[in-house]
Amino acid sequence: MKLPQTHSLADLAALLDSSHQARIVGPSDVPVKGINVIHKVEPGDLSYADHPKYGERALASVASALILAEQPLDLQGKSVLLVRDPFAAFRDLLQIFVPYRPLIHWVDPSAVIGAGTILEPGVIVGPNVIIGEDCLIHAHAVIYDNVLLGDRVEIQSGAVIGGHAYFFKTRSGNPPGKRYEKMPSAGRVIIGDDVEIGANSTVDKGGTGDTIIGRGTKLDNLVHIGHGAVIGEDCLLAAQVGVGGKAIIGNRCMFWGQVGISKDLTIGDDTVVYAQSGVKDSLPGGKVWFGSPVREARDKMRELAATKDLYAMWRGWDRGNGEAH
Repeated sequence: MKLPQTHSLADLAALLDSSHQARIVGPSDVPVKGINVIHKVEPGDLSYADHPKYGERALASVASALILAEQPLDLQGKSVLLVRDPFAAFRDLLQIFVPYRPLIHWVDPSAVIGAGTILEPGVIVGPNVIIGEDCLIHAHAVIYDNVLLGDRVEIQSGAVIGGHAYFFKTRSGNPPGKRYEKMPSAGRVIIGDDVEIGANSTVDKGGTGDTIIGRGTKLDNLVHIGHGAVIGEDCLLAAQVGVGGKAIIGNRCMFWGQVGISKDLTIGDDTVVYAQSGVKDSLPGGKVWFGSPVREARDKMRELAATKDLYAMWRGWDRGNGEAH
């Protein structure tokens, strides 16, 4: 997420209330141009880490400044904002710069609608939405704030574009137990030209970055795209496909019905995944996959055939030993 204007780290610290007890280590005048989670961080950004496994990654990243709970031994050239609860401080900064804006109009006055675009009855268009030319938005589709649509995009009935990211911090509860604290969604959805979104499909906005669907990609009904995912060009996603947050999908990929793709994965160009498969690891491009977890389809089919032959052999052996079935 880019800030409307550059701020110093001292400026951002001053925006936090006294409960955070913020203290700066390193230069306080470091310029901050954006606020991003570590997965989307760019030079000039402020990010945060609230777990040791992310602390090292954050220090090694291109972030210009970090929000941390403990002072690192080696700042690695970064300025650090020390607080008691990095997640809460990061969350509060997001809410300051991207406050929640409730929908109060069917089509928000700030929305820009291109020539030739049709909005059918019941369509909702939120603040800061840009819709290109010759789009068709079917009845009762919802386009939340900060969504950008290209030209000739079709969104079918019941689709929701720009819903909140599924991003929670696990807390210890009182009474004992888990509770989950929501990270506000400050990112966008960007949809390229000639994309089609099927009925009742959902595309979540990024947590701090962008969820992107490339030119020419077609989503069937009941498809879900998680926050910060990037879908390439000319992909086909059949019904009930689910793509986890921050997954990166290449161009010309084809996912058959009910394929599940875990978060943070990278799928290469020209990948095909057969129906009801589960993808838990990144995949190279140009291959066909099947199973849960997936294997190359040809190997998986041979495995299934061998399993069937093995069962037939066992049945024959059992009968030969006089067992009744």
